[in-house]
Amino acid sequence: MKNQYLENLNNIEFVVTYACTGRCKHCSEGDHTSCGERIDPQIAADAVRKIAAEYDIKTVMTFGGEPLLYTDTVYAIMETAKELNIPKRQVITNGYFSKNAERIREVAERLAACGVNDLLLSVDAFHQETIPLDVVKQFAAQAKKYGIPIRLQPAWLVSATDDNPYNVKTREILDSFADLEISVSQGNVIFPEGNALKYLAEYFSDELPENPYVEDPRDVRCVSFEPNGDVLGGNVYERDIMEILENYIP
Repeated sequence: MKNQYLENLNNIEFVVTYACTGRCKHCSEGDHTSCGERIDPQIAADAVRKIAAEYDIKTVMTFGGEPLLYTDTVYAIMETAKELNIPKRQVITNGYFSKNAERIREVAERLAACGVNDLLLSVDAFHQETIPLDVVKQFAAQAKKYGIPIRLQPAWLVSATDDNPYNVKTREILDSFADLEISVSQGNVIFPEGNALKYLAEYFSDELPENPYVEDPRDVRCVSFEPNGDVLGGNVYERDIMEILENYIP
């Protein structure tokens, strides 16, 4: 019997790891102190299979940190989603997981084979303070070569139309991708938490807004797994995922 609080569940997401190749001052996760942890590939794939058997899952997403630091986990999740015909198989990445051209090509080829059909590439003034743009463009070019639908996913400060120095720089970076003919998503507006609140406080008012990324706990649309296996008040290393879902109470 399905849990009444999960009747509209249609999305599964995995924070593969909090380890990251960037040190972005807008990052909601702060300084990434728990960098060595990642979710187990087979446990993650098994969870996708079990949840999709009971719920009409439309999207499976992997992000981080930088998820492509642990490609075996991403591959396992995406291969399972493809096998189950889940419509959207999404990876959010900063595109910087290796400087080696052959490794970059190999990962792009394998992601395509795994059925990734929505690759969101995080590029903006914040990421590019510590992440080399030429390497990211190499990965973007390889992803396009292997037919992966790819979009640029910028982070905007205050709003997408605000003309603060960070947004001006972000627009310049996005323009530099013109020769690759990659579309730009609407991106996201930075929420004041973690590093953003620490380093960009001058751009936020004293009264913090409601976090748009937190959903109603009484109407869960997305099951989100942490790198350590935590999910909906349980842990997938300790209890079966379906038991966790069945016993979830807000």
